[in-house]
Amino acid sequence: MTRKAALLRGVNLGGRKLLMADLAAICTDLGYREPTTLLASGNVVLVTEDGASEVETALEAALARFGLATDVFVRGSAELEKVIDANPFPEAVEDHPSHVLVTFHREPFPPDALHRLRAFHDGAERLSVVGRELFIDFGGRKGMRASKLVTAMRRARFPAVATARNWNTVRKLAAMLRTEA
Repeated sequence: MTRKAALLRGVNLGGRKLLMADLAAICTDLGYREPTTLLASGNVVLVTEDGASEVETALEAALARFGLATDVFVRGSAELEKVIDANPFPEAVEDHPSHVLVTFHREPFPPDALHRLRAFHDGAERLSVVGRELFIDFGGRKGMRASKLVTAMRRARFPAVATARNWNTVRKLAAMLRTEA
């Protein structure tokens, strides 16, 4: 039995409502132990013998039956620790951690996507790819609000099946995963 973090895409945004108590209950109904949610944005840590893809499939199907069609991304403790260790913007997470995002994908991030982005966006944001994750440093406090990056990412055909978490949330999830199952 190991702890895994499940990250739901687009929950409690744009009318896609899901109470975290309902998410925990769905996880319990699926047989996962000790479901613990973090924030109201679709993060749950659970204990299971199942692999990541099995948890993703089971949760997506259960959420669809609950009326919420969404993607789920699962990471184990070692994977999330690698994400933290791979952070290409260590000074940014010290200065403005809530404005550094990690975008989680199922597949390795397409190597040509950052090149395509240049045709649509020349903003001050810094982006870096490590494996399946895209790291984005939006800069200081005004960076995220004023940024046109998300629109440009759509135009550059970035992978649509992804979910992002800010650095504070990534660290909190990693800490939750470190607890013994």
